[in-house]
Amino acid sequence: MVLGLHHEQQHQELMVTDLKHVFSVNPLRPAYRELVHTPAANPPQLEWITFPEDIYQIGHTGEGFGYDNEFPQHRQLIPAFQLASRPVTNGEYLAFMEDEGYQRHELWLSDGLATVQDRGWNAPFYWEQIDGRWYEMTLGGLRELDPSQPVCHVSSYEAQAYARWAGARLPTEAEWEVAAANVPIDGVFVDQGQFHPMALSPDAQPGQLHQMFGDVWEWTQSAYLPYPGYQPLPGAVGEYNGKFMCNQMVMRGGACSTSRSHIRRTYRNFFYPDMRWQFMGIRLAKEA
Repeated sequence: MVLGLHHEQQHQELMVTDLKHVFSVNPLRPAYRELVHTPAANPPQLEWITFPEDIYQIGHTGEGFGYDNEFPQHRQLIPAFQLASRPVTNGEYLAFMEDEGYQRHELWLSDGLATVQDRGWNAPFYWEQIDGRWYEMTLGGLRELDPSQPVCHVSSYEAQAYARWAGARLPTEAEWEVAAANVPIDGVFVDQGQFHPMALSPDAQPGQLHQMFGDVWEWTQSAYLPYPGYQPLPGAVGEYNGKFMCNQMVMRGGACSTSRSHIRRTYRNFFYPDMRWQFMGIRLAKEA
């Protein structure tokens, strides 16, 4: 029964994202509801938070519910790394676009560039340029792009290309989990009815990680693979996650479409690298 309840929360999240997609292809651009939107001032300057090299415990401890792909907990040596204090914003991503980011082959994985060219991508999903200004489709309808909000609806290919352009990389999922160990699970979740990521307050405390949970799922550079010692559970439950451990990439942290009670630090979401319709965003990492 517990597994069923958590599975239902996943369906509820997909209903939010599917509803947004259905509205986006309607030429009338309908709104699900009016969303509170107060354009913010410039977000805090991006900072780099350093984490030391160590052998860390990665994965679920066994206390409370966890999906089979979060087990078993295992030790992993992680070299020193740095993680960005906040997600990448629309304004920062727009600078990448204006620097011909989608045309510069040296920034892209081969599969990524082929996908961009085949599908004619030149901006994140749900972005539209009208009379020289960028707009974004939301569940509150089409509205002008807010440069201070976290960029979302980008593929893993786009996230990796942006990271290279910015002189950084995406974090591994183990790095993300280590960094999140002492961060409160607090952010914009579906429970608040906002249905869109919010800009980080300019007054956010410096020297800390912000928006690790909620707002946008954060792509990692880690392929979705079993942990050392993983064994599928017997019966039909064993097909729940194990059958999909191929050709997909891990995301962490939850989004504005996720239930607050559904997320935890060890939660492993996964999607194919060309998918964009979920609330997918970017947090940068680099070597210490």
